[in-house]
Amino acid sequence: MFRISQFIAEIDTPTPVGPHRSPPGPVVIWNLLRRCNLTCRHCYSVSTNTHFPGELSTEEIYRVQDDLKAARVPVLILSGGEPLLHPDIYAIARRAKSMGFYVALSSNGTLIDASNIAAIAECDFDYVGISLDGLGATHDRFRQQQGAFDASLHAIRLCRDHGLKIGVRYTMTRDNADDLPGLLQLVEDEGIDRFYFSHLNYAGRGNKNRAEDAQHKLTRQAMELLFDTCLAYRRRGVHKEFTTGNNDADGPFFLHWVRRHFPQQAEHIAGKLRQWGGNASGQNVANIDNLGVVHPDTMWWHYPLANVRDKAFGAIWADLSDPLMAGLKQRPRPVEGRCAGCAHLAICNGNTRVRAQQLTGNLWAEDPGCYLTDAEIAA
Repeated sequence: MFRISQFIAEIDTPTPVGPHRSPPGPVVIWNLLRRCNLTCRHCYSVSTNTHFPGELSTEEIYRVQDDLKAARVPVLILSGGEPLLHPDIYAIARRAKSMGFYVALSSNGTLIDASNIAAIAECDFDYVGISLDGLGATHDRFRQQQGAFDASLHAIRLCRDHGLKIGVRYTMTRDNADDLPGLLQLVEDEGIDRFYFSHLNYAGRGNKNRAEDAQHKLTRQAMELLFDTCLAYRRRGVHKEFTTGNNDADGPFFLHWVRRHFPQQAEHIAGKLRQWGGNASGQNVANIDNLGVVHPDTMWWHYPLANVRDKAFGAIWADLSDPLMAGLKQRPRPVEGRCAGCAHLAICNGNTRVRAQQLTGNLWAEDPGCYLTDAEIAA
């Protein structure tokens, strides 16, 4: 994850540059179940509204929570499918909070209404993220359900009004790129705390629909808009968080933006970007799917490591006998092509890897999603 807001702040109020450090354990994105009331076009878990056999029981989930705590995991992001369809979601969330985890809820928002907002608020989620793929009809088309946008917007307002930190998640493709300015205006108008911009990654339905991946020119335009918007909020003294995910070329691209607009701060920003260190799949980000299978992150569902039913999470995560995990944890990673010769490898860390693997079969091939020019990766 690339935290634009933090790096924008470094332009005005620089903090000391330190070495790259990893947290004691990874952030865990946990798909508690696969069932979902929607069938979104870019769903990495290919969820649908049906029961999937073999999922972890609530008691097994509690045991895994204990394992995660022992592995010093700091953050649990409860996801799905749609996590609110899990019959014990509130008990699971409350237990996680009582154990000291930072607990986030990742929802499509359509099931949050007056009947359950009090229960959701009582869980005291540290953050609630709701996905919007555009405005109105665009979102409904992507979610393949009429009225989904209105329902999700209503959920955002309910969470906000109940004191929960709320954020919008948006995945850009060529078919919804025109809606980005309107979504940013929505963030302003509705007093939304956070905006998360996700690049399309090649997993699940996102892999099937990868022909819709936004062209590099659109991506560059979107990133410029996000940088400018975030800077404008800071100049106004308004705190909002802007983050991106699934394309760590955002870091080097930000550096080039800083070189153009704030050249006197470019050296400092380059140091802070190296301290960040780029892609964290298999290092600081992990995924547990609905069956208990551990993956390097959510976009690697086709690549199982081991099952938490058979082995403690900490032991799975520390096992370097798997060639993917060994390579992901290596610095620098054994990347090839443009990535191997990139001057910014220490910043982006070779990016997500899954795009290269899906398109070429080679885990370490150059990332086809990198939108930097040859000149930009050379300096």
